[in-house]
Amino acid sequence: MPGSPSAPRGRYAGKSAEERKAERRRRFLDAALELFGAGPGYRSTTVAALSEAAGLSTRQFYEEFRNLEDVLAVLHLEVNDRAEAAVLAAAARAAHTPVAERADAVFRAYAAEVTRDPRRIRIAFVEIIGVSPRLEEQRLARRAQWVELICAEARGAADRGEAAPRDHRLAATGFIGSVNGLLHDWSAGWVEATLDEVVEELVRQLLSILRPPGWMPASERPPVSRPVRGPRQR
Repeated sequence: MPGSPSAPRGRYAGKSAEERKAERRRRFLDAALELFGAGPGYRSTTVAALSEAAGLSTRQFYEEFRNLEDVLAVLHLEVNDRAEAAVLAAAARAAHTPVAERADAVFRAYAAEVTRDPRRIRIAFVEIIGVSPRLEEQRLARRAQWVELICAEARGAADRGEAAPRDHRLAATGFIGSVNGLLHDWSAGWVEATLDEVVEELVRQLLSILRPPGWMPASERPPVSRPVRGPRQR
C-alpha cells in the first residue's frame, strides 16, 4: 500500500531516485559512446539526437549535463581511467620481473584495453582533439598523468639499477605522442601491421628511453680489470 513501511519513499520499480538518476546518466553516456565513437561523431551530434538514441527526453539530458561537451569530457576520462586501471594491475602483477618483461606486460595491458573498443579509440584520439580550450586542458592534463606514471616507473627501474638514472620527463612526453599517433593510425587502417607488431615497436621505444644506447646496468657490465703491479723497486 502507498505510504506503508514496506514501500520506501522515493523508490519506483525497486530503485531509489539516486539509482534511477545514475541509470539515466549511464544511458546517455552509452548512447554518446555509440554516436561519438561509431556514428556521426561529436561535432555532428545534437542533444535531441542523443536523447532519442538514449530513449530519454532532452529535459532529462539537461538534468544530467550542461551540454554535449560535458558528455565528451566524461567519456574521455572514462577511456583513460580504464586504461590506467589495466596498467596498474599489470604493473602489480609484474612487480618483481626484469624491466624488459615489466615494460612489455604493462604496455600490452594498456594497448589491449585501449583497442578493445574502436569507439573508445575514436573518443580518446580523434573526437577530443581541438574541441575547446577546456577540453584541450583536460586532454593535456590527462596526458601529463601518463607522463608521470612513466617517469615513476623509470625512477623505480633506476633505483633497482635497471634503467639510466636521469630525468625521463621529456622522453616520456615524446613517447606518449608516439603511442597516441601510432595507435590512432593503426586503428584507422593506415599502418600495415598487427596490433602485436605495433605493441612490440612501442615497447622497444619505451626500453630505449629507459636504457639509452651505450648504457647498461651495472649487473651486466664486464668486471674492471686492474693492472697487476710488480714488487716495489727500492
